[in-house]
Order: sequence, then structure tokens, then C-alpha cells
Amino acid sequence: MKTPTNFGGLDWGIVALFLIGITLAGLWTKRFLDHHEGYFIAGRKVRGYLGVASIIASEMGLVTVMYSSQKGFTGGFAAFHIALVAALVALVVGVTGFIVVPLRKTGVMTIPEFYEQRYGKGARVVGGAILSLSGILNMGMFLKADSLFVTSVMGLQSDLALKVAMTLLLILVLLYTALGGMISVLVTDFLQFVIMAVALVAISVILMGQLSWGQLVQGVQTIKGEAGFNPFSQQGFGAPYVIWMTFMGLIACSVWQTSVVRASSAEDIAAVKKTFTWGSIGFLIRFMIPYFWGIVALVYLFGKPEYAAFLDPKAKSELTLRAMPVALAQLLPTGILGVLTAGMLAAAMSTYNTYLHSWSMVLARDVLGPLYGDRLTERKKIGLTQGFMVLVGIFLLVWGLWYPLGEDLWDYMAVTGAIYFTGAFAALVGGLYWKKASLAGAYGAFACGAFAFLGLKPVQKLLGVDWPSELVGLSGVALGWVVMVVLSLLFPNRKERV
Repeated sequence: MKTPTNFGGLDWGIVALFLIGITLAGLWTKRFLDHHEGYFIAGRKVRGYLGVASIIASEMGLVTVMYSSQKGFTGGFAAFHIALVAALVALVVGVTGFIVVPLRKTGVMTIPEFYEQRYGKGARVVGGAILSLSGILNMGMFLKADSLFVTSVMGLQSDLALKVAMTLLLILVLLYTALGGMISVLVTDFLQFVIMAVALVAISVILMGQLSWGQLVQGVQTIKGEAGFNPFSQQGFGAPYVIWMTFMGLIACSVWQTSVVRASSAEDIAAVKKTFTWGSIGFLIRFMIPYFWGIVALVYLFGKPEYAAFLDPKAKSELTLRAMPVALAQLLPTGILGVLTAGMLAAAMSTYNTYLHSWSMVLARDVLGPLYGDRLTERKKIGLTQGFMVLVGIFLLVWGLWYPLGEDLWDYMAVTGAIYFTGAFAALVGGLYWKKASLAGAYGAFACGAFAFLGLKPVQKLLGVDWPSELVGLSGVALGWVVMVVLSLLFPNRKERV
């Protein structure tokens, strides 16, 4: 479906200047790289203010805007509960230091490295392999979602032009992330945080002038009814989904590697707490503003018969993902669209460099590192990390085109993430806070991650079932804890045997 857009020559110029500037900034940071800790965790010199900006920027990617606006479009104001619980949980983690502070005290760079300290080398290799598999699958739809945004806003209808544009973007990210490491990630995240913050606020103000709050409320009431406001409504999200989102908030800020690396990079414990306490604002904003944009798209497109397909309850996920950019391309004037696109590309790049760096580092340090031992020097680990970044980037292009997205993008990401955190949550928390947690228990918990595959709609279609992903996820987490406790008690580590 071809849709109109106000994207013009001025907008192209704004986007081009941004891409050139942010890439040069990323390459410039290479001069500060002097040792492996500088590459992997910025020499543990990240202070609170930079950590806050970085964690907000990395968790507020274009894909975040896309899957959040999709939730606003499909769920109305009821989707706001996801933002509220995520912010509350992040605040609690920041104030108490739950997981992140004791993890920082261990001095590890990655969560699998903690597994080796606590359980042994085998746990590190297995845990790292599962973490990287889950993480790479989790970001598998990033380029797909971002390409849908670019297509709708810029009016690029050719598949070839779209693929070329996203490939060039990925190359730029690979270039400065691979060369500059974590320092590059943090510095460019800070710059992109500023650009993104201005764009998000400015666009939201403009949209408020286009559709009043009263119009939005009345529109959602007409289209969605009670389900558009009450997340506990049976016709909407439901209580199990709210519980699942609360747990997801905890995972996102304290167990997910891309957030935990901020704790590893922090200057001291005070900086860790500051990062997550103030970062809770980011976890709120990353959802609330895109939800608002999705609701604007819902009400705007509802009034136009030619977009009836977007509002069909059986509409494909890829179509509802396009709803927000299609609406904004018509609601925003030329020039402003360029600022929006630059801001969203800033958000995309900050997420790509963080995720590519994190998963590639895990593969190099935690999967291959323990297997090769001293034969794998720190310089070789950096080389492997850079190589894995390229391979992961290629995977993103292939997987994004191949996988048939059968659910909302946010739900896909929650399920693929559960492949890792189903077992990691039990192994990590048990290892930090329970002396009896054993290697056998950790292995058992890791194995439970396979249960998460049942939450994917294409898998369910093959099996002929239709299970809510939140129930699959919660069941998997509960199973992981049961297995962890039972196996730890039955097969304690040798030093604990009587």
C-alpha cells in the first residue's frame, strides 16, 4: 500500500548530516582505547551521568519506538501499564542495588563470567552460548522494524532501496562500534541521547496540537471501549499479562546483558545505583511517548476509510507496526520529519551498537575464551568480538526477511528473551543470594529456557495450539526456579557435600 508523506529534500539533508556527524564522533573515540577493559567496559570509568544517558539511549532504540507504538495502537491507554511497572521496578533496583550491586562487586564484565566464578567454567560456556543465542534472536527483528519505519516516513517503496539503506546504516554502526568498543558505544549513546530527547519531546508537542487529549480519549473509547483503558480487562491484556510485564521490567534492568554491562562499566557502587535509579525515568519514557504516538495513529487512521485494514483485529503484525510512521508522515511538516528521522536513527544506532557489542563480547569472552584458555589473548578476543559483530549483522539482515512475525513485536522480544532469562534469573539470583545453589541446579535452569520457544506463534502453529505468551513465559520462569532448587539440593557442589 503506497501512503503519502511530507518527507522532502530538507529532511534528506538533515538525515545525511546526522549520519556523517555521529559516525565521525564514534571513530574519534578510538583514540581513548588503550587496553582491553577500555574496549569491553570503558575501563570501569563511567560516572553516573554518562551511565544514565547511556542506559536510556541504548534501551530507547527505534525498535523500541516501533514495538511500543504498536502496543499503543493495538492496546490504547491500557498499554501504559507496561511503562509504569518497568519504571517502578527499575527504581527499586536502583535504590536497593538488587542484583546489579553485588554483581558489580564481583568485578565481572559479563553475566556468564559470574557463572564461572560461582559455578565453574562449564556454566560460563553454556550460559554464554544460551545468552548470545537468545540475545541475537531477540534483536532479529530490529532491522525489519526499522526498515518499516524508514519505508513509511521517507516514502521508499522499493524493497531494493530499503535493503540498501538499512545495510549502509548497519555498516556505519559496525564501523565505529567495532573500532571503538564500549567507549564508542557510551560516547555516541550520550550524543544520541541528546538528539533523541529533543526529537521525542518536540514531536509529542506537535502531535498534541494536531489531536487534543479529549479527542484521543474519546477516540480510544469509541474504538476499544473499556479494554482501551483497563489493562486487567479480559478483552484487553489481562492480569497474567500485567504480572508478566512486571517481571519483564525486572529482567530488562537487572538481568539483561545490555543493561548489566552498564553496572560493569560504572566507576563505583554509587554510580551503579545512580545509573539505575535515574535510569528508571528512561524506562518510563521509552514506553510512554511511543505509546502516545501509537494512540495518535490509532485515532487518526480510524477517521480515514482508506486505512481500514490497519484497524482490522486480524491485521498482520507488520501492518500495525507501520501505523505510527504512516500517520506521522502525514501529520508532521517537512523539516520536522527530518528531525524525527534523525532522532529515530540516533535511537536505532545506539541500540545496535550496544546489542552488537554485548552479544559479540559474550561469544568471544564467555564461549570461546574458556574453551581456548590462555591461547586466546585479550587482543585476539577483541578481534573475535569484531568478527562476531559482522556475523551478527549479517544474521539480522537474513532473519528479518525470513521470520514470519506472528505476534506483536514486543511479545516476540519477550519470548525470545525468555530463552535466556528463564534460566539466567534463577542461576544469577541463586548464585548471588543462595549459598546452596549448585552447578547441577544452574544447568537445569538453563535447560528450562527451551520451554520459551513454545511462546512463539509460528511454533504454536506447527503444534496446533494457541497459548498466551505470558502464560508460557511465567510457567517457564517458575519451572526454572523449581528445577534450580531441586537439583541444587539433590546434587550440591562437592565442597558442600557432607
